[in-house]
Amino acid sequence: MSFPCLAYDAESDRAREECGVFGVRGAAEAAVLTAFGLHALQHRGQEACGITSYNAGRFHSERHLGLVGEHFTDPATLKALAGDMAMGHVRYSTSGGAVLRNVQPLYADVRGGGVALAHNGNLTNARALRDDLVAGGAIFQSTSDTEVILQLAARSKKTKSVDRLIQALTQIEGAFALVGLTNDKMIGARDPLGIRPLVMGELDGAVIFTSETCALDMIGARFLREVEPGEVVIVSDEGIETRRYAPRTPARPCAFEYIYFARPDSIINGVSVYEARKRMGRRLAEETPADIDVVVPVPDSGMAAALGFAEAIGKPFDLGIIRSHFVGRTFIQPTQAKRDLGVRRKHAANPAVLKGKRVLLIDDSIVRGTTSKKIVRMVREAGATEVHFRSACPPITHPDFYGIDMPMREELMAASHNPERMRAMLECDTLGFLSVEGLYWAVRGEARDPERPQLADHYFTGEYPTRLVDRDQARSNKDEQLSLLVDA
Repeated sequence: MSFPCLAYDAESDRAREECGVFGVRGAAEAAVLTAFGLHALQHRGQEACGITSYNAGRFHSERHLGLVGEHFTDPATLKALAGDMAMGHVRYSTSGGAVLRNVQPLYADVRGGGVALAHNGNLTNARALRDDLVAGGAIFQSTSDTEVILQLAARSKKTKSVDRLIQALTQIEGAFALVGLTNDKMIGARDPLGIRPLVMGELDGAVIFTSETCALDMIGARFLREVEPGEVVIVSDEGIETRRYAPRTPARPCAFEYIYFARPDSIINGVSVYEARKRMGRRLAEETPADIDVVVPVPDSGMAAALGFAEAIGKPFDLGIIRSHFVGRTFIQPTQAKRDLGVRRKHAANPAVLKGKRVLLIDDSIVRGTTSKKIVRMVREAGATEVHFRSACPPITHPDFYGIDMPMREELMAASHNPERMRAMLECDTLGFLSVEGLYWAVRGEARDPERPQLADHYFTGEYPTRLVDRDQARSNKDEQLSLLVDA
């Protein structure tokens, strides 16, 4: 990922996907498996993709802007990525721009051999580390915080590349799951709190690291286990070695993996994402009931929660909104008229379901509310007599600093408006949110397994699980500048 967080896509009005990583060692066509794995992770990032392999003393790399299917289906391209070790990355940039220099995996020659790295997450002290490195003479080729990790590894006094990388991990803060390749090893590592997901799998003796289990299913691999928070797993000819670079602490997996980011067929920390989302809908029905005729999801992320809600109240679940899956992203909308058409390019009302009905819409979340308002209007125009809106997660009142593209607090609808004001702004008849307690109930399951960890739930509570070094420094600098202006 990149820093600082500046590039929220207002047209889509939702928290954007993060990134996805995939790595395999010990497979004859490692790059082919990596391409398939990245296809399964495409939902985590659609702006850029890359694959790096290692064979016969050389690293081979292909990095492109665009989708995996646009660049890694040509047999000649995959053949050029020779070797039994390969790793890949799909990217959605939080900032820094969708430019080729920021596309991962990134590569560097360091003492002890080359290192290629792919990273999902965001470092909360990346700017501070970068400033120190630049002051010491470092030259950066990208604006990605992934390069900060490579620069730290390059300056380590350790002799082995793996040890250099591990030493770099002890200096960074925030959320990350990464896969690395050296001349003879593949490495997987996860942040000390396990905020970002990373799992291990096996296929015919080859070892795999990936962000989600759906990528293992894609290639027919067997799930082995989660990479533990604060753990580094090293795969070599000698086998699998594990090391800890941080003390064991209670895990804090990201709540939004369950709410929105992960694919429904993935298993995150032992929990079926699909079943968790259905439970969110069931609990939402208990907490915020409504007298309605039909439950309609805002596709696609509201599907499972809407199904759970409909089952709980015994009302029909139907597709009152149809989503187009063939709409390209538009970064510049020159007129307000074209901006207003944006929601209709992606969502279309289905009057056969909506006309004359009291409709309850369910979405995964409400961020700024602009798209939600347009959808409510669209459903009314299609003939709905009432439109009720439900969010399958609690009100989002705080921004994220761990790799999710989300607006600053002043742009979050729930940060500055109470639910009744939000209801009026969205022009819906009633508005309801899942409670924080309900979210935990849904993720932990009906048994409320006490072993399930606390979530990284700062979006709703403001309780950030780590220090926010760069944010605090930026605030301090801003306060200092304001003070100078006042003194002047």
